[in-house]
Amino acid sequence: MRKNDRETRFVSASLLLSLLIFSVPWPADAGRQTTEDANAISMEDKGPVVYFNYGSETIQETPISSFLYFIPLVAMTAVERQAGAGCGQRVRMIACTRQKTQTSFFTTCEFEIAGDGYHRDIFDPEDMIAFYKEEIKAGQTLAHMLDYIHFEGQGYVRMEISGITGGSAETVTQVDVWFNGRGRKSPVTIGLYDVRPVEGKYRYENRSNQMVVRVNRLTFKRTEGQPTMGVRVATLGRSAEEEGLWPTVKGMIANLLIRPPRINPLGNETMLRFGATIHLQKPSFTLPKAEMIQNDRQKISSGALVGQESVCRLDNGN
Repeated sequence: MRKNDRETRFVSASLLLSLLIFSVPWPADAGRQTTEDANAISMEDKGPVVYFNYGSETIQETPISSFLYFIPLVAMTAVERQAGAGCGQRVRMIACTRQKTQTSFFTTCEFEIAGDGYHRDIFDPEDMIAFYKEEIKAGQTLAHMLDYIHFEGQGYVRMEISGITGGSAETVTQVDVWFNGRGRKSPVTIGLYDVRPVEGKYRYENRSNQMVVRVNRLTFKRTEGQPTMGVRVATLGRSAEEEGLWPTVKGMIANLLIRPPRINPLGNETMLRFGATIHLQKPSFTLPKAEMIQNDRQKISSGALVGQESVCRLDNGN
């Protein structure tokens, strides 16, 4: 089989079905939060704070690790958070506009990412393998396992917040996060790998078929059932540096086949509340504490991190 044929088959209906597929119970009262309780979190459950600016002369900045804290909030396997190579990435809101009718509203804001460094959330391979191994037959390959989500480089993030108005109440129904603001290349990539059993055991050391997905957009929607996360892909390649026509074509094909993966309701609700806070033009948003952060556990690191010289301390909340 020719190389292009093999890679075309890789872009299948299951390509990103495995991305962030975390099956958890759905609380009966979740998904019905309004803008009135956009940031209702108890003291012991608080995570980091994200700051906003609405034309104020005093510019508040947020570390990239706090801005991306929603990643471990959607996870149901252990996550290790790392940052390095300068650790200087900061986020600040530079524009925000609101439109409103009698029945709906639409708020758009833009964030600038500045500074050097990278941020990476690594999904514990032992937990990932144990989680997905129960879903396949004995001897089958674990395909498209989530390795990491990586943010590196400067750029602009655009957030679009949609909602409905009923009387005096306003409810956010959808939040879209675009990482390719102003037409720039998205700084967000996702690593995937396969694991086949060797002597009947699945080990991260035996991974193969490693691929890198560059992501343009994530979408979070209010729902009465199990929440899912929309994913829009820019490119698919064997590395983050691979660019050109073929990775772009594979990304286009993937967008036609992707089924939105299930996510943790807490992460989905957090993003809707995040959007409500911006729509109400509140100065900051405190994220809930993510219980799956496991920086204190000595686990095998992603091979892609080998060679990094510095790792920084992250603000992971209380």
